[in-house]
Amino acid sequence: MNNNPIGIFDSGIGGLTVANAISKAMPKESLVYFGDTAHLPYGEKSKDLIREYSLGISKFLLEVKHCKAIVIACNTASAAAYEYLRDSHKGSYPIINVIDPIIEALVERPELNKIGLIATNTTISSGVYQEKIRRRKPSASINTLATPLLVPMIEEGYANDNISRTLIGNYLSNEALEGIEALILGCTHYPIIRKEIEEYYEQQVQLFDSTDILANKLKWILEKEDLLCSERSAPNSFYISDMNPHFAKSAERFFQESINLELLNIWKEGQ
Repeated sequence: MNNNPIGIFDSGIGGLTVANAISKAMPKESLVYFGDTAHLPYGEKSKDLIREYSLGISKFLLEVKHCKAIVIACNTASAAAYEYLRDSHKGSYPIINVIDPIIEALVERPELNKIGLIATNTTISSGVYQEKIRRRKPSASINTLATPLLVPMIEEGYANDNISRTLIGNYLSNEALEGIEALILGCTHYPIIRKEIEEYYEQQVQLFDSTDILANKLKWILEKEDLLCSERSAPNSFYISDMNPHFAKSAERFFQESINLELLNIWKEGQ
């Protein structure tokens, strides 16, 4: 299975931040990326729907594309569906979520005790970050803020402009985040606007996102299970379940190359 690709999925373009970090950390690995643009945004969906979508995508990646590992490159799906997918596949494949590596990184920073979290409504309401931080870092306080407009803003191509800066400023000035020492970017879309968030805080707040942290964790897992690829065997493949005019441009910007993008509704196609 070493030469089989790594499967990655998200509701849209946000998971490209994770895919790009994985590609840089393990350049010999081939990736299969699935952006479920037909059901975007996940953050406003029920847990049952997200689990249904996640199971369908993981079956496509494992059974059709023969991926050797699955990365849930979406905080909302990680919160709602990770344990469900792990149990559904009965430990046959490594399945990695984007939440646990961030928690592990925070635990290694004992000086950070007032932590903020911005994420989708579903991720916030799931309580998964709050529960994991309180269990692993009981001295810490965590202040949460749902930021539901950031994902559609990013999916529509707004970043590093007046629209994005205004919306980001409106969210981050909320009293819920006052005095924080660290901020978790609890959505894989948010690294796309990380620079703007850093500028808002004038580099005074430590930011945590899942990109490099997850890539290094995945590399460690593949090494441990002897699943690393020694030779690149295929180009990266990208699938979306509904047309998104910004996806191809975003992927090409991240990977600095033309990409192979296919439109595939796995539910309609009966995969």
